[in-house]
Amino acid sequence: MFNAIQDTFKNLWFRDPKEQTPYINDTAVRIRAGFLLFIPIYMLYTLIDVVYGSNWVVDGNTAVDTYEMNWDDQIIYSVEAVRRTYDYTIQTWVLWYALFEMFAGMFVATSRLSPTILIASFLARRHPAVWKPLLPKRFAWTLGSTFIIACLAFFNPEVLANWLNAVLATSIPTTYNYMPYWIPLYLVWICFGFMWLETVLGFCVGCKIHSLLVALKVLEAPCEACNNIDWEAIERRNAERRNAERRQQEAENTSQS
Repeated sequence: MFNAIQDTFKNLWFRDPKEQTPYINDTAVRIRAGFLLFIPIYMLYTLIDVVYGSNWVVDGNTAVDTYEMNWDDQIIYSVEAVRRTYDYTIQTWVLWYALFEMFAGMFVATSRLSPTILIASFLARRHPAVWKPLLPKRFAWTLGSTFIIACLAFFNPEVLANWLNAVLATSIPTTYNYMPYWIPLYLVWICFGFMWLETVLGFCVGCKIHSLLVALKVLEAPCEACNNIDWEAIERRNAERRNAERRQQEAENTSQS
């Protein structure tokens, strides 16, 4: 057991930490995604409670007739009403931890600081390793980091506004939340879906986006190993199709002449 723990801490989920192009064990990546899946679930609960659960509570004992009517001939009363306020301290620390986990997994040195990587690597030691390149995963985790930063901005609008005003000499308002609630809510749903696909199906959406950008020549790094796309086979099939079409066209021209 001690040797297994020592070996896990030494290599973590890397095939060889000294490789120029690091490869990681996708089995451990899926286990880690399962651990981190609890973070978007918690954020979903928070945001749904904020958006749909924080209604005004009216104290009927304080109702006073104003002797006025609205356009629907309804009596207008003056009342005391209260509404729940939220303290996002816990949510902020959870998001900071999630951001740390995203950045920690991007590099060999920082990955040793992640407890979820250590635990996932240890749990995956008895399962067959599925080696995938680290670079597409970096892209996927960078995408997840942008989602987290957007949620941090929503939960801490005053802090962000003060920081931007100090750095950029702007005049962003600090008295209200200028980000619409649907932005973090949709982002958390998307993040939850991405992590669920990674955990349950082993489908990395970020890796697929990375491979698409590589195919479009936006990125230069190859991603064949992460999505099992055989570009040479595709090119061979296209060449065979073009040759067949050319032979058919030549045959038609010969028959017409």
